[in-house]
Amino acid sequence: MRILVGCEMTYDFPRPTPVIATLNVHASRFSDLERPDYLITSPPVPLDGYRDSFGNWCNRMVAPAGRFTLKTDTVVRDHGSGDTLAPDAGEIPIETLPSDCILFLLGSRYCETDRLSNIAWDLFGHLPPGWARVQAICDYVHDRIAFGYEHARPTRTAFDVFEEQQGVCRDYAHLAIAFCRCLNIPTRYCNGYVSDIGLPLPHAPGDFAAWIEVYLGGRWHTFDPRNNSSRIGRILIAYGRDAADVPLTLTFGANTLTEFRVTTEEAPPLS
Repeated sequence: MRILVGCEMTYDFPRPTPVIATLNVHASRFSDLERPDYLITSPPVPLDGYRDSFGNWCNRMVAPAGRFTLKTDTVVRDHGSGDTLAPDAGEIPIETLPSDCILFLLGSRYCETDRLSNIAWDLFGHLPPGWARVQAICDYVHDRIAFGYEHARPTRTAFDVFEEQQGVCRDYAHLAIAFCRCLNIPTRYCNGYVSDIGLPLPHAPGDFAAWIEVYLGGRWHTFDPRNNSSRIGRILIAYGRDAADVPLTLTFGANTLTEFRVTTEEAPPLS
């Protein structure tokens, strides 16, 4: 299967402003790209690419005053079978976890494990450890939280989500992450493209979205507490501890986002 993905963001800047953009497909999918997903700016400005501490590809630049557009697109080859399931995957004892997983057991900006620990153990501590317990967490978060773009708030934490029972996809992810970490299951925040390929019409167009990856059975597995179902064409851009680590764009000054378009759709087969 071939999937066309891309985005275009247009800003108005009152003055020259430093920007960091994390919009390129993650390195784990590089071999699936039919062409490089170069970041194009209008007007053109110099870009300084680097990898952050999690290995995500970022671009630094200085946006000029006035109208400024960021754009990228590519075609991704995908197996088309949706998220991989591994119901027998078990939890790994902390003492045998790889050292690079330990960071994803700790509390973070949006995932307050200290405030949610007792709640997590009361809700899920009695369940058999492993895949089924993580799925139970995702079921709980999916059923408890009311989704709505009008509920978006950049300061909402996992504990806020638990109390307010509303949010957007990043809020679902933050609450599920916090619960899993409270139960000593390494969990990281992911963002990228999520399509509705294969779902019955009518449905909303594909978009950027947040989901989680959980370390079970010796590898990272995808769970999606917002949709709570497998998705064809889930294309990773970046992962980190929570949304604070992987904003799509980070702007160091005043600005207004005036246009925002995301493409994620099935492309026709090559002739």
